[in-house]
Amino acid sequence: MHPTFFLPSSLLYNTRTKTGFCNICVRLCSPPKRTMARPIMSFALAALLLGCSLSSAAADGFSYREALTKSLLFFEAQRSGKLPADQRVKWRGDSALKDGYGQGVDLVGGYYDAGDHVKFGLPMAYAVTMLSWSVIEFEKEIVDAGQLEFALDAIRWGTDYFVKAHRQPDLLWVQVGDGDSDHICWERAEDMTTPRTAYKVDCEHPGSEVAAETAAAMAAASIAFRPYDSKYSDLLLLHARQLFSFADTYRGRYDDSVHSVRKYYPSSTGYSDELLWAAAWLFEATDDKFYLNYVAQNAVVLGGTGWAVTEFSWDNKYAGLQVLLAKVLVRGGGETCNATLNQYKAKAEFFLCACLQKNNGDNVEMTPGGLLYFHDWQNLQYVSSAAFLLAVYSNYLRMANANLVCPDGQITPDMLLKFAESQRISGLVAESFATLTRQVLMRGNFCVAAIHQADYILGKNPKSISYLVGYGWNYPTHVHHRGASVPSIFELPSAVGCIDGFDYWYVNKDGNPNVIEGALVGGPDLKDEFHDDRCKYEQTEPSIAGNAPLVGLFAALDGLEGDKGHSPKYSTPDSSPGSEHKSAGPNPKPNEAAVEFVHTITNTWKYQGEDYYRHQVAVKNTCGERITYLKLKIENLAGPLWGLSQTQEKKMYELPPWLQVLEPGAGFVFVYIQGGPQAAVSVVAFH
Repeated sequence: MHPTFFLPSSLLYNTRTKTGFCNICVRLCSPPKRTMARPIMSFALAALLLGCSLSSAAADGFSYREALTKSLLFFEAQRSGKLPADQRVKWRGDSALKDGYGQGVDLVGGYYDAGDHVKFGLPMAYAVTMLSWSVIEFEKEIVDAGQLEFALDAIRWGTDYFVKAHRQPDLLWVQVGDGDSDHICWERAEDMTTPRTAYKVDCEHPGSEVAAETAAAMAAASIAFRPYDSKYSDLLLLHARQLFSFADTYRGRYDDSVHSVRKYYPSSTGYSDELLWAAAWLFEATDDKFYLNYVAQNAVVLGGTGWAVTEFSWDNKYAGLQVLLAKVLVRGGGETCNATLNQYKAKAEFFLCACLQKNNGDNVEMTPGGLLYFHDWQNLQYVSSAAFLLAVYSNYLRMANANLVCPDGQITPDMLLKFAESQRISGLVAESFATLTRQVLMRGNFCVAAIHQADYILGKNPKSISYLVGYGWNYPTHVHHRGASVPSIFELPSAVGCIDGFDYWYVNKDGNPNVIEGALVGGPDLKDEFHDDRCKYEQTEPSIAGNAPLVGLFAALDGLEGDKGHSPKYSTPDSSPGSEHKSAGPNPKPNEAAVEFVHTITNTWKYQGEDYYRHQVAVKNTCGERITYLKLKIENLAGPLWGLSQTQEKKMYELPPWLQVLEPGAGFVFVYIQGGPQAAVSVVAFH
């Protein structure tokens, strides 16, 4: 889908459209083609998140926590700019340190899009929105996996860049580099010799899609950061409001203003979906009825209640918008607009029913190996987005104690739980993947099908390939990625030239010298065939847009493993509509109950001559009663902290918003980073 270039080496390269250890224990006595594509793997997650047994997955040895960890690691491989001292992907170095300088602006930072080095604003903003949504919906699971710090870092690497790019209310820098010149070369980011032209949208050259998506990203990120860094959250919200106003006031397609993006990330659905999407996220972040009224009053004219789609992607936001607005019906707060919100919900459920094979024949296509299939080009990036929406909507159904009513039948949590408890299918090896999956769907037993679809991506497929790089024993080794395919600058200090990269590394039959852990490649075709070949970029190239939804997806599955005893978990918070965060109550107890802290240094590094440490504090309820309120005092804290909610009082912290009750013997962790001695943690009150 990209133009074809003839290189001097006679190599044909067809670019592709993007579519120490210290323990202290203190005891206190107290682009593809963008048709309305069809999501795959979604019914799997609906079943899992509504209570399916994960014993089969556990028996197969799949670790969703490991998959979650690696999916976040991929974002560090995609970083542009000056890398931090705690960078974990060691084969990467600093790059593109003068981005924007030619236009008199600092645009250093952000993310490279995929296997190339262009910073495309629209998919980058979408990726940050999805990372933020993952933290919002599955925060407790991410914290339990010890990944919140890294998830917030991944979000902030994007939002810090967006703050730089949004220097005036009605101006946004939306791209650095261009696909045509970038794709002529095969070189490491650290060696880049291609032009780094920056492109912007403004009042005279509007770009509503990218401005609105960036507003959505900033608004969603402000929610994710609110419990941990309220000042930064406020800053992001300010930018989000301004960007939405800019996108709505000066309407126009961004690919009409930035022509170089047309062959790579064109806007096939226009900007209507992004305007509604941004407004919905601003309502989530602010509870300002202006934004709720906007999505209600513009529901018809902007297509929010008219479009019934089976794709959710960087280009088409309608399904995500419709699912997000269905949440308002569940939790309340939008009663004046309930009629319109129900129309949004109906369109969301069209998407869901199509995924569940219950949509009156208008269902998702399936490969012979049993994988749902809806796109020829980089299929799995659309899979991850669709699967994420099913995971989120399953939570909403549980909160509302509701059924999903489809043209071909109802789907209820109780049905799924009964199937999980009572159904065991024998002879799985003797049956083909496809026959088994179709039979399971026809009988309504989504549990086994759920496990099959969720695990397909991790290696339970006809090829026995993990499509998540670095996960399992058999994964793609010829990933279409410049940095991964050329030896690290620390191993090969001499520069690798533009054409030399093609001649020596692109065509090299050996596997990549650098494993780009956590990268989700494009995946198999309609016949389950996969070619581990750099030239097959539609199958072997990863992207940040494809990877971002995996964070929430794997966090959700890891949480279910914990519920079944495969990993320690926190007690489940009260998620009923209208439930609020815990308050101190009239008589909080002083700190005479037994609460135990275990303080561990989990990482250390040196930066500008000073030692820095990553501290992890495990908090455990060692008394015989439930704790519903806990107030901690943290002194000598000089760095950022994750996993607690800061109060208005100086040095005072409470339980995080996702943790309503700390059962006897249960615990949680929080982390902080600083140089010098550790902070002092004490209990002020609890009940």
